[in-house]
Amino acid sequence: MAKTFGCCRFVYNHYLDIRKKAYEAGKTSISSSACQSDMAGMKNTLTWLKEVDSTALQASIQNLDAAYQNFFRGVKSGKHVGYPRFKSKRDSRQSFKSKKVGDNIKVLDRHIRLPKLGYIDCRVSKRVEGRILSVTVTKTPSRKYYVAICCTDVDIAPLPSTGNVVGVDLGLIDLITTSDNQKTPNHRHLAKSQKKLASLQRRLSRKQKGSNRRDKAKVKVARLHERITNQRNDALHKLSTNLVRDYDLIAIENLAPSNMVKNRRLAKSILDVSWSEFVRQLEYKCGWYGKHIVKVDRFFPSSQLCSVCGFQSSITKDLSVREWVCTFCGTVIDRDANAAVNILNEGLRVVADTAGQAGIYARGEYVRPMAATLGEAGIPRL
Repeated sequence: MAKTFGCCRFVYNHYLDIRKKAYEAGKTSISSSACQSDMAGMKNTLTWLKEVDSTALQASIQNLDAAYQNFFRGVKSGKHVGYPRFKSKRDSRQSFKSKKVGDNIKVLDRHIRLPKLGYIDCRVSKRVEGRILSVTVTKTPSRKYYVAICCTDVDIAPLPSTGNVVGVDLGLIDLITTSDNQKTPNHRHLAKSQKKLASLQRRLSRKQKGSNRRDKAKVKVARLHERITNQRNDALHKLSTNLVRDYDLIAIENLAPSNMVKNRRLAKSILDVSWSEFVRQLEYKCGWYGKHIVKVDRFFPSSQLCSVCGFQSSITKDLSVREWVCTFCGTVIDRDANAAVNILNEGLRVVADTAGQAGIYARGEYVRPMAATLGEAGIPRL
């Protein structure tokens, strides 16, 4: 595997250098197919390239071409996508991709067959379904190896319809608060391991550079980071799966964490709670299982509106206010639960406007639980 990592890295860097010099010299571009043809002749000179899987080398050139396409696409659209960079053997993460040709890739109960490597002991986390297209072997900073298998012709059965809808308010004290007034606490995985992480990082800083002890200390730090990541992902996967299983429509805020982390006092907490990953999981799981997700505009004042009468108060602009009393109807309001109800109502309104009918969908009929919008309540916005 280490040899394959090195050969793929060499091919990637070699043709990146050629393409870069060709453009600087004559403003010319070299295609991916030209690089593939040149590599076939280069193997006769550099015979050690024949020791690894040929499809992995081909995939390395394809990855380089994809990096160029992403760069030029970003230039046209105005999005910042970096120019392809050279790979280093000191990178904390190494990977290569092998394509299935014939019977060179096979998954058994406790073994996997890889090209040029044969059968390798492994732990199969999920039964492989469909037709295998390729595998990606990754070495993590914690010195563990993972194989991701890409398959096609996989049928995912939709979950049964429940007829339920929910609004979800994201937060830092509680990870989510639903319109059913159910709260899921924020486990703060990074904060709980901060003391141990600081201790391991201090030990690492005292080790001599280039020594074996420094290398071992670096692995310990990486494994703790990996444990924190696994804890967070496990909690997010369980929570997102339960929401998709229990509700047919999920309304959620369209937050911008990349802008919110500019607040230096909340940046670490926002990154630790991982809102973006949670929303990403909800999106693809709703697509898999035939459910619906609606994103409410981030500027919608979900925390300022009373979900009973629709009165808008500015007192909740202060984040320390967790509970307030509506001055119009006198309702005692929990900040997060009230915001979740307003998000649900706004999500239903958005979908109703899109569908052209008030709350009718392909998988059921949805009724708004209360007249929370200002127009239906007959109360002017203040």
